[in-house]
Amino acid sequence: MNHALKLHPASVCDSVARIDVEVTRTREGVLQLKYAAAGRIDELRLPTVTAPARTDELWRHTCFEAFVRAAPDVAYAEFNFAPSTQWAACRFSAYREGMTIASEIAAPRIDVQSNAEVFSLRASLDLAPLKHLRRNASWRLGISAVIEEANGRKSYWALAHPPGKPDFHHSDSFALELGAPRA
Repeated sequence: MNHALKLHPASVCDSVARIDVEVTRTREGVLQLKYAAAGRIDELRLPTVTAPARTDELWRHTCFEAFVRAAPDVAYAEFNFAPSTQWAACRFSAYREGMTIASEIAAPRIDVQSNAEVFSLRASLDLAPLKHLRRNASWRLGISAVIEEANGRKSYWALAHPPGKPDFHHSDSFALELGAPRA
């Protein structure tokens, strides 16, 4: 099922008209995401594809993100996927607290495709090593994107935005519930 990301009310983006995300969760604990940004892709600042590598601060430029927690827990994980195929994985014990690198997460598989009208990024990652994300529980997800245009302007997209400035960590952003997979 596709989910449309919404542009934050304080953001402006002339280059992207729409971002859709397809989300799939398997019984084995694999999360699959496909982000598709539609618009004038040549007007985006997209890094060159490189060898996949764990990298910090990807959110400072064009980046696709997923925040995942087991309902009703407050601990969550954050995943960042860059168009370069660089990635990041962190754990938080509560809202913006207790951040640690999720070193038990193996490198996700990231594939990117681009043409003049659509940029897509597919990411598949095994979340089974994250013990706080119980496989038999419902998961709440926050799905988001930071889009940087060639002129340097950034816009913020998410399934839901809390009041005020963009804040993908806020509990209001965890707008998608994925029920526990059936046996």
